[in-house]
Amino acid sequence: MGLSGSGSVERWELFEWSIEGPAGGNPFREIRLHGEFACGSRKVTVPGFYDGNGVYRIRFMPDREGTWSYETTSSCEALSGHKGRFECIAPRSPANRGPVRVRDELHFEYADGGAYLPFGTTCYAWIHQEEELREATLRTLAASPFNKLRMCVFPKNYSFNATDPERFPFPGSRADGFDFDRFDPEFFARLEKSIEELGRLGIEADLILFHPYDNGRWGFDEMTAEQDAFYLRYVLARLSAYRNVWWSLANEYDLMDRKSEGDWDRLFRIVQEEDPYGHPRSIHNWTRMYDPDSIRMYDHGKSWVTHCSVQHWDVTLVPHWHKQYRKPIVVDECGYEGNIPQRWGNLPAEEMAHRVWDGTFRGGFVGHGETYVHPADELWWAKGGRLYGESPARIAFLRKLLEEAPACLKPFASIPDVPAIGVEYSYYLLYFGIHRPKYREFELPEGLTFRFELIDTQAMTIETIAPSLAGKCRVELPGRPYLALRVRANE
Repeated sequence: MGLSGSGSVERWELFEWSIEGPAGGNPFREIRLHGEFACGSRKVTVPGFYDGNGVYRIRFMPDREGTWSYETTSSCEALSGHKGRFECIAPRSPANRGPVRVRDELHFEYADGGAYLPFGTTCYAWIHQEEELREATLRTLAASPFNKLRMCVFPKNYSFNATDPERFPFPGSRADGFDFDRFDPEFFARLEKSIEELGRLGIEADLILFHPYDNGRWGFDEMTAEQDAFYLRYVLARLSAYRNVWWSLANEYDLMDRKSEGDWDRLFRIVQEEDPYGHPRSIHNWTRMYDPDSIRMYDHGKSWVTHCSVQHWDVTLVPHWHKQYRKPIVVDECGYEGNIPQRWGNLPAEEMAHRVWDGTFRGGFVGHGETYVHPADELWWAKGGRLYGESPARIAFLRKLLEEAPACLKPFASIPDVPAIGVEYSYYLLYFGIHRPKYREFELPEGLTFRFELIDTQAMTIETIAPSLAGKCRVELPGRPYLALRVRANE
């Protein structure tokens, strides 16, 4: 993702205007800066930001090809009234499909109209690690099936014996305290580099803006309402113009006891108002395994929430959430493949893959996670590094299957006893999961013949078991778990 202050910029790439200005006082708080961009009837106003050392920047993501003009306005005379223009050209890179948006109640799409199927994973604190581990994380992601990464802006306190990261969003340290009236531009430059690196891999950066895992170490989870808003507006000014950004207001928001539902409403509205591009917005809940009383879901029906980001071990609830909220369901956390002591973090690979397949065939999108014990505590879920599990290969198999299928498959409630998605009269996918029927009877649409293929989701194989069936028919099955069927109309 290139930066440019003149010349041409690809559609949905990042245009940047920068200028030197006053460095005295506190420019983060005292100086307001905006850019007004226009292309024909399309007009967009975006906030600028102070980047330290007397440098001010405005970033913009053009969403229309043609000539864009811009003009700055500022509370500082030296920064106001600057004008320019640039040419927005067609995307050149296959990776540039524009930002992701909600397509309908079930699906996402890229801005170019192509389907986007989120296959996510979690590396909460990977940007806070040493460069060698960060690079290892990127190499692993490049070879993985994942195209969305959940990651925190603030560091996570995994252990009071752990070493603090080198930099934080605010200047300061745990020993000396933090200056919540200023920001550390070098921290944000590192975050931006990480977002750009993910973008080149075709990965959406699902940025977790707040979380409850500070535990008294730094105080980022105890900021005032005004400090929260100040931080949020700065993040939005710096990062909104990156096309591969999503906003997660918080991870396990309901563990942050100092914030009320009204506080989260207010923060959501800030994101909605300050992001001119409408990146996906959601919030993530906490739940204790197998304890229904622990679940406190935010009202995803509110207008500022674009999709549901859910933590729950039971992915069979996806249809329930669809019915309740009428928005795409992303089960970002259903448990982790691994072997740590916590119950949520020691799923076998078969179960991790099963949950992803099961939730997908119920009309949702289910995320992956991995927590294998590591001598240096480099758990993928926390710090990134390497993946050791077997479920990613099975998830890659599912992703390939869906990408080869017609776009925007929908659930079929009319097919009893088994989760199924497809296109009426032409394409069906059925997943039997832990069940193992010896046969299945079908009543196929009249006038068509269908090809039946048996999919072993664990062995990752596809076998034709009936090349041409019609009408009322019976299909024999092997009677073992984790099988699926692909049923396609013959041409």
